[in-house]
Amino acid sequence: MFPAPSHHSIRQLRSFRSGTSPNSSGNLGLIASYAMLTVLLCCGCNGLRRNSDGGCVADCDERRCTNDIQSDCCNSSPGLPRELNKVSLPSHVIEPPDVLLIESVNSLRPSSSPIVPGDGLTIRVGSSIPIDQARDDAIVRHFKQIDGLYVVGTDGYIHLGPVYGSLQVVGMSISQIQIHISNYLKKTLKSPQVFVSLTQPQAKQHVSGEHLVRPDGTVSLGIYGNAHVAGMTLLQAKSRIEAQLASHIHDPEVNVDVLAYNSKVYYVITDGGGAGEQVSRFPCMGNETVLDAIANINGLPTVASKRDIWIARPSPATNKHDQIMRVDWAGISRGGAAATNYQILPGDRVYVQADRLITFDTFIAKLTAPFERIFGFMLLGNGTVRAIQNGHRQQQGSGFSSF
Repeated sequence: MFPAPSHHSIRQLRSFRSGTSPNSSGNLGLIASYAMLTVLLCCGCNGLRRNSDGGCVADCDERRCTNDIQSDCCNSSPGLPRELNKVSLPSHVIEPPDVLLIESVNSLRPSSSPIVPGDGLTIRVGSSIPIDQARDDAIVRHFKQIDGLYVVGTDGYIHLGPVYGSLQVVGMSISQIQIHISNYLKKTLKSPQVFVSLTQPQAKQHVSGEHLVRPDGTVSLGIYGNAHVAGMTLLQAKSRIEAQLASHIHDPEVNVDVLAYNSKVYYVITDGGGAGEQVSRFPCMGNETVLDAIANINGLPTVASKRDIWIARPSPATNKHDQIMRVDWAGISRGGAAATNYQILPGDRVYVQADRLITFDTFIAKLTAPFERIFGFMLLGNGTVRAIQNGHRQQQGSGFSSF
């Protein structure tokens, strides 16, 4: 047989049914605690990380490592490069959109380079037609001699004057032109001695200045074509460019350097506390640390959590483990500790998580904002209806009084 209920329990039951309680403030606090716990459970693993199986893994602040977390996450490995123990990066591999500085040391045309219209040739011929000093005037004397500058016309011919005529030389090398002129003059002269040289032996375009690596991995060398340099080191790119210029420049020698390291970058990602994330991209010069990365964004944001900062290092697709390195911001900034002031490598993501209370506050604001709007419309509509009703009542009351 069940015992009879006491008067205190009966009063609690009645107060629960009526919505009142002798200790309403305590009940409200209990209800608020239950509501907050429910929201946190609905949020899922907010302060945890997920492993490759989709499960939640405890954060490294709790100093608990599992098989799904790298040892670097919880323990500061002495082999990792950091402040006071930095390493040199490997040879730079050129990728788009790097900017290369290419300087050609010499720009002489090769002897086998074909002659094109506009080129100037210095031609001298010995044993030409004899000059009659008594009868020939100055102009005739000049026509009988071949000694001077002759420009290749747009038709590809050089004109040796009215005495010797014209002959086509475009597309020929200097040695070929010399033989061609000698054979041509044998029709007029017995044993002509011909000498031919370029007036301006320099190449038509000097390779010098900034060169952007295009999306297809090539750099433009102007009239000399393109050279594919993506995926090469500087020495390999130098050899490739010199090979491209070999058919246009005699014994080419170039100097190749990187002017802008646009392809090797790292990222600083700041959490907005439930209001999105901001990503900043910076070129990696090989000497940056975590402190330098935070300085590039002008310090930590106001919503940042100083205890939730880490570096996410990219890993191959076959590696199922996350390479996470926790950062002790207080130790770096206040104590000058170099243990977690890691050296930034190309591709690193420096993540700055927002304070969890701010994230939770933003979540509550998003959750309650629709209801606030609905209640606001309801109150506005209710107030409008009451105002109209009161206006009608006043009009009716004034009408009866006048009657």
